Amino acid sequence: MAKSKTIQFLKKYHKWPSLVLTLFIILFSISGIIMNHRALFSFCEVNRKYLGSEYQYKNWNKAAVKSVVHLNNETSLIYGNIGVWQSTDSLKSFTDFNIGLPEGVDNRKVEKIIETQKGELFAGTLFGLYQYQNKEWNKLELPVKEERIVDFMEIGEGLYILTRSNLLKKVDDTFETVNIPASTDYDGKASLFKTLWEIHSGEAFGILGKLFVDFIGLIFLFLCFSGLVYFFFPDWIKRVKKRGGVAKRKISFLKFNLKWHNHFGNWLIIFLILTTLTGMFLRPPLLIAIAHSRVDKIPFTHLDNPNPWYDQLRRVLYDEDLNRVMLATNEGIYYSDNLFETAPERFEHQPPVSIMGVNVLEKAGEDQYLVGSFSGIFYWMPEKNMIFDYITKRPHVPVRRMGPPIAAHPIAGYLKDKEGREILFDYNLGAGNLSDDTGFVSMPAEIQESPMSLWNLCLEIHTGRIYQYIFGKMYILFIPIAGLTILWILIVGYLLFRKQRKVKTSKTK
Repeated sequence: MAKSKTIQFLKKYHKWPSLVLTLFIILFSISGIIMNHRALFSFCEVNRKYLGSEYQYKNWNKAAVKSVVHLNNETSLIYGNIGVWQSTDSLKSFTDFNIGLPEGVDNRKVEKIIETQKGELFAGTLFGLYQYQNKEWNKLELPVKEERIVDFMEIGEGLYILTRSNLLKKVDDTFETVNIPASTDYDGKASLFKTLWEIHSGEAFGILGKLFVDFIGLIFLFLCFSGLVYFFFPDWIKRVKKRGGVAKRKISFLKFNLKWHNHFGNWLIIFLILTTLTGMFLRPPLLIAIAHSRVDKIPFTHLDNPNPWYDQLRRVLYDEDLNRVMLATNEGIYYSDNLFETAPERFEHQPPVSIMGVNVLEKAGEDQYLVGSFSGIFYWMPEKNMIFDYITKRPHVPVRRMGPPIAAHPIAGYLKDKEGREILFDYNLGAGNLSDDTGFVSMPAEIQESPMSLWNLCLEIHTGRIYQYIFGKMYILFIPIAGLTILWILIVGYLLFRKQRKVKTSKTK
């Protein structure tokens, strides 16, 4: 009797939480598989009119604009997640300037554009480096696998290209990798956040690891659908029998379905739990607990990379007054006074930088810089150890607190127009004029209707942000609560299977 009650308890508390979360788990699985292959799905787009108001472009928000480049021929190019748009009337109207870039909004996300002293025009995108020639963008081949371009700098007539992991120098029509030694504070470890991210996606183990995680996603899908079959089929079979019908095939399918539901859940329980656990710590509030933790690199994995700057580089700036190169990473800002002939050194005092990295690094004067990220934007004088909030104009006072890793004004971009007006681009609020109250030009309808990439939609689903329409501000708790519930479902299901098998074995003896 005790065994029967235990099994009934486990059945009850495996079934009902599963039914509540089935749709969410299905969406987690599908979105995760798509996110694991961004380049493959880069041409896929979603019309924003089918999404809620939170996902509409308004006032150049959502990183629509990263910055502007004013060309020598009086033309200006604004660029960002909307691609590249040309203006010949001081940023009052715009025409499409994306010819040559592949179709798909993901392929047209531009991080940086530079016009060199030689008059050459280059664009750094999510998937590579492009040069504007013969009235269109042409992709250039790079000597590195990772081609996500994040910044440029010029020293003399030398052009340097920064990817997320490497610094390259253009030499005639080829590119050379510039060796950046490990920084003076390098500890040989990786951030815990990055480690969990790559384990969760499988990237730590290369393409085979990603495919295995895709397989785990498919297993989650199978468990969901097979669970629904087990929930609905018994009643269907009863109705068929009641009408005098034959239900033999349906019964056989139900048994087959339950068998593999149990087997996959039993055989892969460790990987199902690991995938769930790692995902829980990649979003607030659990992210806050690990944001600044570092761990040893896992040997023989993608993380055990000999490059000490692997996937850390975000911005580079050459200060010709000091003959100094500044290198912004997702873990801090460094400098080199000899173009990396020796190890870069970390600035002792520096402004807050989001875990996602720096979005703005601009020279504002002698020993004066603007540094913007999702932690805000700051006016920084490193030699004087002075930091000011650039919006409030007040000295920055560091406050150690547990809270969201995103400031009230997450900065996605910054530009100066030809009249010297400074425009900030808040990720949520959009364009704001720091110089006066004249504002910024309204977003043209053609640009405002730019679609969202399928990858970004999947990111919103996978991180739970899309559910704020259901849960309001409490959506931030969705991931930890859903994660704990999925862990409960997996563990209870595993215990139920083991208990039932034990009972069945004891009866056959």
